[in-house]
Amino acid sequence: MKKLIFTLALTAGLTAFSFAQDGHSANDGHNHGAPATATTAPTSLADIKMDKMVHDYGNIKQGDNGECKFKFVNNGKEPLVITNCQASCGCTVPQCPKEPVLPGKSGEIVIKYDTQRVGGIYKTVTVSSNAKSGNVVLTIKGNIEQKVETPAFPENKVPTGAPTNDKKG
Repeated sequence: MKKLIFTLALTAGLTAFSFAQDGHSANDGHNHGAPATATTAPTSLADIKMDKMVHDYGNIKQGDNGECKFKFVNNGKEPLVITNCQASCGCTVPQCPKEPVLPGKSGEIVIKYDTQRVGGIYKTVTVSSNAKSGNVVLTIKGNIEQKVETPAFPENKVPTGAPTNDKKG
C-alpha cells in the first residue's frame, strides 16, 4: 500500500511539473534565463560650453549686489534644452533659459546670492540639460563682510562748557 501511495504522489508531482513548463516559448516576452541587454538612450547632439565654471565674488559688503552671470554656447548640432537649474540651498536663486538654445547660439544663467548673510560663500548650482556632456555644476564663492552701520543722524555732543563773553563795561 505504501508503494502505491508513493507511486501516485510521484506521478502527480511529475505531471504538475511538466504542465507548469508548457505555454512558454523563446519569443513569448519572458526572460528565460537570457542575460539582460542594456538599452541605451540615443545620444544627444546638443553640447553646452560654459565661459566659466566658478564665479568668485571676493570680499563684498553685506547687502551688496549678489548677482553673477554664467554665459554658455550650444556647440552641438541640435537645440540645447535646459530642463532644471537646482541650487544647493535657498539663499542661491538661479534663473535659466526656458526656451531651447539653437546650435551655435548662446545664452546665460543668472545666479543671485542673498548677501544679507555674513560669512564665507561656497554654493553650487546643478544645470540639467540634454547636452551630451551631462549635468554641469556651477560654483559661486566669496566672503560677505558685515556692513558697518553709520547712524542716520550724527549724535549731538553735550557741550563741555558754557560760552563766555568777555565784555567789559
